[in-house]
Amino acid sequence: MKELLTRSECTAMKGIAILGIMLHNYCHWLKDIVRENEFTWRQLRCDRLLEVLQQPDELLPMHLFSFFGHYGVTVFLFLSGFGLVMKYERSPLPEVGIWRFLRYNYLKLFRILVVGFVLFVMLDAITPAMHRYKASEVVAILGMYANFLEHPAQVIWPGPYWYFSVTLQLYLLYRLVFYRWRHWSVVVALMVGCWIWQLCYCDDMVTLERLRYNLVGGILPFGMGVLMARFQPLLQPPFSSSLTSLLSLKPLLLTTVSLMIVFGFMFSLTSFGTWLWVPVLAVVGTIALVKLIPQWLMPYAVWLGSISAAIFVMHPLVRKIFIRPYLQYDQYAGLLLFFVATLLVSWLVKKIINKLPKPTL
Repeated sequence: MKELLTRSECTAMKGIAILGIMLHNYCHWLKDIVRENEFTWRQLRCDRLLEVLQQPDELLPMHLFSFFGHYGVTVFLFLSGFGLVMKYERSPLPEVGIWRFLRYNYLKLFRILVVGFVLFVMLDAITPAMHRYKASEVVAILGMYANFLEHPAQVIWPGPYWYFSVTLQLYLLYRLVFYRWRHWSVVVALMVGCWIWQLCYCDDMVTLERLRYNLVGGILPFGMGVLMARFQPLLQPPFSSSLTSLLSLKPLLLTTVSLMIVFGFMFSLTSFGTWLWVPVLAVVGTIALVKLIPQWLMPYAVWLGSISAAIFVMHPLVRKIFIRPYLQYDQYAGLLLFFVATLLVSWLVKKIINKLPKPTL
């Protein structure tokens, strides 16, 4: 049976997503670069990007990576939901108890997190501007519940590690709710409910940030993954072939990119709610992009995806080395060095992670 998303395509999507994440997390630290609207929405940042697009300069790619690159996280959340259904519902795997499920997935994430976190804090301790953790913060980060704290952005360092907590929350939501009640309406109801919940705090940036650090902000792409995996058998050829020809991948990609720009900042000048749906467009656009990748380029995207977990935990460490010397001058040189060094270090660290004991289900 032909799949809508093959294993190779899913891995390539990870490669595309991690590329956006690592470039975003580097570029948004540079001087005079437009900052993103990720956990909160700020009008000034939208206005600043509009100015940059009207008067583009040589730093335009950096502005775009900074503003839009964080949507790579939504692709990972989509793939998490997609993968859970394929593993626990589309395979002969017997039903797994809640405790075993939570233990297995926590340890699976922990073996990645702990390597990156330990290496980062060791480097951080011997370089300028060291971050001082409280003991409770270290426990919260490694325990993957730091997102529940009052000011998660001030607790979680390096910042990208917030992803582990929200992922574990969504895994648990899947096992407690989606795995037990498999009707599509349950997923849709929670997706819409969490969207409305965020709408209620459009003027309260503190509360909105806390919601978006947790599963309320991540359930939209995660739920998409769950639904797509469950409806995959209904979308087999010839229906999927006629659907693809009807939409056509190139126009679909162009449309989603255009709508991401419109919903991401232009249209949001008058409607906060559309910004909350940009993750849907990011996922659809990435699916279209991965299916349009030339065959000669696909192995590189797959390789990048295969080390994406190591890149995710190691790029903050490499960024700390290169960001300060290139903060204001020769910014593209710094970006290139950061990119090359991150790939090499991540490839080596992937080998370390592979040596750690793997949890058993």
